Amino acid sequence: MEFDFDKESKRPLVKRILIEIFIWAAQIAAVIFLAYFIIYYALEKTEMPGISMENTLFDGDPIIINKLSYRFSEPKRFDVIVFKQTGREHSYYNVKRIIALPGETIQIKSGIIYINGEPIDDIVNVEDMKNYGLANEPLTLEENEYFVLGDNRNNSEDSRFASVGMIRREEIIGKAFIRLKPFNFVNKLNLKMDKETK
Repeated sequence: MEFDFDKESKRPLVKRILIEIFIWAAQIAAVIFLAYFIIYYALEKTEMPGISMENTLFDGDPIIINKLSYRFSEPKRFDVIVFKQTGREHSYYNVKRIIALPGETIQIKSGIIYINGEPIDDIVNVEDMKNYGLANEPLTLEENEYFVLGDNRNNSEDSRFASVGMIRREEIIGKAFIRLKPFNFVNKLNLKMDKETK
């Protein structure tokens, strides 16, 4: 019986090729999984819709949403959030700043925002509000509700108006994280000088 040396010498080569194919396929699968994870669970690109957040964000500004941030912590006062309301007149992404948190009572009087009866200072440069809308009277938020305002206070459809109302926790997509052009972190934009230096 003759031994086939050629066949035996090819086995390591075939094995090496199979291992390389497996590693290559695993890398492709990992890249696809990572891309899927980033797009659906971590980051997403969108554009600022309209002028309601001027002079912080301008119409058409490309922004990155951090969708992971609120999986590990709750939204905070003055966070700029991206949300999508369902069952409302509008069902597109919207961008506003959180002013009141779940369970708090908000009222706007004489241009001053009161939370639980105490005045709060804006951290960004904004015009004095002319229309207080629903917040002209005290509004107490439910345990999963947020009151939001646009930074362009006199040209913003926000929680002051019944067309938007309170934003529910499950409607929040994520935190407006980065403005791509010109590049900057959203939470660093349009700050009052005294807040910026603290």
